[in-house]
Amino acid sequence: MTVAVCVGSACHLKGSYRIIELMRQAIGEHGLQDKVNVCAAFCLGRCANGVTIRVDDEIVWGVSEQNFPQVFEQYILKK
Repeated sequence: MTVAVCVGSACHLKGSYRIIELMRQAIGEHGLQDKVNVCAAFCLGRCANGVTIRVDDEIVWGVSEQNFPQVFEQYILKK
């Protein structure tokens, strides 16, 4: 599984680098280092909707530090 986190200007200002940190930490805590690859991406097309990530081919927007646990569970752990 590949998780791309947008680091374009709008997402950067909304905390995308913190989302990358949280993602890497959660992947490590769940022992998924060999199953999930995290990378940066530029503009995933949802600039006005908060930090956007792409999980394989699915776009998820509005990711924040507050809702990260739910996003991680729904889009990473349940797949």
